[in-house]
This record gives sequence, C-alpha cells and structure tokens, in this order.
Amino acid sequence: MGAAEAPTAGAVERSAIRKVSIRLVPFVALMFFVNYLDRTAISFAEPNGMGDDLALTAAQFGFASGIFFLGYIVLEVPSNMALHRFGARRWLARIMISWGVVSLLFTWVQSSEQLYVLRFMLGVAEAGFFPGAILFLSQWVPSQHRAKILGLFYLAQPLATVIGAPLAGWLISHHGLFGLEGWRVMFLFVSLPAILLGIAALFVLVDRPEDAKWLDRDEKNWLTRALAAENAGKTGNTSRHHAKGDLRRALTSSRVWVLSLVYFGFVYGLYALAFFLPTIIDGFQEQFGTEFSVMDKAWITAIPYLPAAVVLFFWTRHANRVGTRTWHIAGPAVVGGISVPLALWTGSPAATVAVITITACAIFAALPVFWTVPSRFLTGAAAAAGIALINTMGNVAGFASGYVTGWLRDLTGSYVVPLYLVGFFMLLSAVLITGIATRTKDPRTVTAPVGDTPGVRS
Repeated sequence: MGAAEAPTAGAVERSAIRKVSIRLVPFVALMFFVNYLDRTAISFAEPNGMGDDLALTAAQFGFASGIFFLGYIVLEVPSNMALHRFGARRWLARIMISWGVVSLLFTWVQSSEQLYVLRFMLGVAEAGFFPGAILFLSQWVPSQHRAKILGLFYLAQPLATVIGAPLAGWLISHHGLFGLEGWRVMFLFVSLPAILLGIAALFVLVDRPEDAKWLDRDEKNWLTRALAAENAGKTGNTSRHHAKGDLRRALTSSRVWVLSLVYFGFVYGLYALAFFLPTIIDGFQEQFGTEFSVMDKAWITAIPYLPAAVVLFFWTRHANRVGTRTWHIAGPAVVGGISVPLALWTGSPAATVAVITITACAIFAALPVFWTVPSRFLTGAAAAAGIALINTMGNVAGFASGYVTGWLRDLTGSYVVPLYLVGFFMLLSAVLITGIATRTKDPRTVTAPVGDTPGVRS
C-alpha cells in the first residue's frame, strides 16, 4: 500500500509545484520586471537629456536615485504587515497602481527639487512590493522548492535591463512626441504598465492555495499540509508563539540582523551598477575616444545582464537540487568583490563591460539563493517583519550606493573610489554569511539551525 501511494504523492507534488510555477510566478515576475524598470528608469534618463535639462551634478543625480529608498524605508515594514493582514492580492495591486501614478508624474518634472520629491514619493508608493512578493511566493511553495521558484521570479530583474535598456533607448529616440523631450517620453510609457498590471493583479493573484480554483483537491491538500508542517517546525508548535511574539523575535534576532547586513552588501553593488552603468558607458566617449548613439549605449548597458540572467537560472537550479550551501552565496560575493575594482584597470570599453558582466553575474547568482534563507526560520508575522527588515537594509544600501557613489565621483573626479567601496561591501557580505555558517551544526549550509530557540533562531 505504502509503495503504491508514494508515486501518487510524488505526482501530486510535482503537479502542484508546476501549476504554481505557471499560474503565479510569471505574473509576479512581470510585476517585478515593471517595478525594477520604473525605479531604474532615471538611470537611462540622466545621460540622455535629463541631466542637462535639470542641471544635475553627479551628487544630485546620486541623491535623486537614492532618495527613492528613503521613501521605501519609511513604510516598508508597515506595508508588509498590512500585506500579511489584508492579503497579497489586494495589497500588491494597491502598490502597483499607486506607484504607476507617481511614476507617470516624472514626465513633467521641471527641477532637481521636484525630482527629489517625486523619487521619494515613488519609494513611498512602492514600499513593501519586493518583500511582499518574496513573502507571497514563500507562502505558496515549501522550502525544498523555494530556490527554484525564487530563481524564476528573480529572472525578471536582470531581464528588466536586458529588455528595458533597449526599450528605454527606443523611447528616448522619439524626441518631440507629444511635444516632449525623449527622456520624458520614456517616463510616460514605462509608467502605464504598472497601473494596468495592478488592476490585473486583482483578478490573477490568489492569497492561499486553498482558494485557488486551478488546483485540484489533492494538490490543495498537499500544499496546505506541506506548508503547515513546515510552519509548525519553525514555531515549535507552541501556543506562546503568537504574532506579537514572533514579530518581536524577528526584529531582535541576531541572525535577521546579520542577514540584513549580508543583503546590504549585495544591494549596494546591484544599484551602484544599475544607476551609474549608463553614465559610465556614456563616459566611454571621452575616456576612450569612442562615439555611441542613444541606442548603442542602451544595447551596451544591456550586455552584462543577459549572461547574468543565464547564470542566475542555472545557479538557483543547482542550489535547489543540492540544497542551499554557504558557497552558493559567499562564492558569488567574493567574485563580485574582486571583479568590481578590476573594471577600473581595463584598457577598452569591451574589456570594461566584460569585467562588469562578471560582477553582474555574481550579484544575480547570489540574490535569489539568499532569499531562501530567511523563510527557513521565519513564519507568519515574523516572516513578514523579518523579510521586510532585511529588505529595509537593502533599501538603505540602495540610497547609500546612489548618493555615496555620486558624491565620491564629484569629490574625486572618477569612479575609482566608489567602485572599490562596492568591492569592499560585497566581500563583507561573503565574510558575514560564512560567519553564520560557522555557528551552525553543519558548517556547509547557512540553513542549518542555530541554537534551540523555537521560531526565530539567532
């Protein structure tokens, strides 16, 4: 009897995960695609007219890039707690519609001060989207499938640049459309999809497996039991671990705070590249005596992100197959930390882009695997708060990378010091994640339990 039932249970598991992968992940990934494109659109606008039209210095551009994250930080944890209370379907839809409306207003910005205000408001509108999407997907798939699912979701981020950079270049080339400068045309057309997707989210997303009409009874039962068993293991299955207790443990857990610092290093590198790579490429014309059109620069900007998407895909599948190990996160951090400074000493645009491609591959290989770790020991309100806290530190890094990179560029006259700082933070992430692993019973993996406190282990 048992032998006959095992293949059936396995078939139900495979069918359930396949349906989640098809029905939910592509749509949430598309939301993330538009989200990342909207928040980084400023990087394409600055070297293609906006910087001159608004008379921005590198420091002012960096501040405008980074102040988005301050707005995000203000409401991140409350937003994720609201998602936990009201459900992902309504809350993620609300986020998308509001950020689309704010993003649309960039079309008519007239000064650096207005730019600062709109970037801050964009962060407020988007607050909670990314950790909310991570939390939502984590509530649909058990831990053994999470690296694969989050890897598919995370593909949207590098692909946003692979597709978005040429798209932005094409839109910018339509200078004069509706009487607008090219960079304003770009803001107009990259904002509308967020509003449309937000409306669609109300009809596409489902909060819980038991409410999904596209799952059959066996699939619903398997997902519900698997997730309930996993959550019971995290909380120790004791009544004292209520929402407030889990919330307090998440916000005071040393492991959550160390993971927050690990994430800080990766995001610092991610946004230093995202916001300043188009400007660095624009500088090739003076540095190497080359000439590039708007579309040339757009395609060059996209180059590092296509290999990064491929590496991300295979790296996360390997982590899903063998289990998340320390080197799945620390290894890319070391590679990225070393490769960033090397980009400063190349002698041609091609060599510089090649080295930056290695850095991008390292960052995107580590990020989705990293996000499988918090959900291994956080659940319920603790998961909402802990994941939001970790992502808040990422937003601090987003602000710091934009502002500090621009400020150091103005101060030193080059990107040498800013990129060395990127390398330092990525190497620090490698050290910290390795430090977590050395505290576990099994030093090979960052997901082995630490200590014996139920719920959040610190």
